Amino acid sequence: MPPATGEVLVRALYSAVSRGSESLVFHGRVPVSERQRMRCPHQVGEFPGPVKYGYSNVGRVEAGNVELLGQTVFCLFPHQSAYVVPAGAVLPVPAAVPPERAVLAANLETAVNAVWDAAPRLGDRVSVVGAGVVGCLCAYLLARHPGVAVELIDLRPERAEIARAFGATFALPQDAQRERDLVLHASGREAGLRTSLDLAGTDATVLELSWFGDSEVSLPLGAAFHARRLGLRSSQVGSVSPRARKRFDHRARLALALELCKDPLLDLLIDAEIPFDELPEAMPRLTMPECGSLCYRVRYEF
Repeated sequence: MPPATGEVLVRALYSAVSRGSESLVFHGRVPVSERQRMRCPHQVGEFPGPVKYGYSNVGRVEAGNVELLGQTVFCLFPHQSAYVVPAGAVLPVPAAVPPERAVLAANLETAVNAVWDAAPRLGDRVSVVGAGVVGCLCAYLLARHPGVAVELIDLRPERAEIARAFGATFALPQDAQRERDLVLHASGREAGLRTSLDLAGTDATVLELSWFGDSEVSLPLGAAFHARRLGLRSSQVGSVSPRARKRFDHRARLALALELCKDPLLDLLIDAEIPFDELPEAMPRLTMPECGSLCYRVRYEF
């Protein structure tokens, strides 16, 4: 179907599986109360399924808006080889960002929003619990704040190499530093959130980035939670952080994330690739907790 006036036809080059949210969607774990809010742009179908879901697609404009023709663009579109969308739904990928890396933009946008919400101060001791893609990206951004010491915490010791490359230290949960000024939780597990509360010092804030879907979480709020005057706050990419709304809307925030994708260090997060036609068979494996990969990139071939 050719694009109408004001639309573009995009031929996909790469997309990425966002394992946290896509795993919950794949296993039908979106609560009824959140089914409207959890819709992704251009989603087809209704929860619990079947649905066409995903939000990290990079492609080349083949037809439509002449100003975008031939350009490499990012779109919050599900895994699909070609699609027609309004021209305003795509963002040009900066020339210095290879399309292979641009698939990280959606997760990087989440991390940008989280760091805005966290608002680290000079000299803060910060822990990031959970070294998935979003957690690693949060550590990457936080480590670039002057005077901020960042420790990345995960059950997988092989994540230490990424932590060091990103300017952070690494620890297993049992070895993590305590009395932290700020803790970001991104493991997607109850145990990780409990660890985050345990690491927080007096008057510290724990920022929750994980989305647990339909799972209920039990926390030890009867222990030292009140005595230490801890703050537990949520961060969610669906709304631009109040700290940035004066200057940024959703499009400007995504454009910032694409600019930040210029750093070749971020390639460390893309540790697996799969052809698009193999994705249906691979998804059950990719969405299991024991899957050890960070970012699974999907390659489209024509």
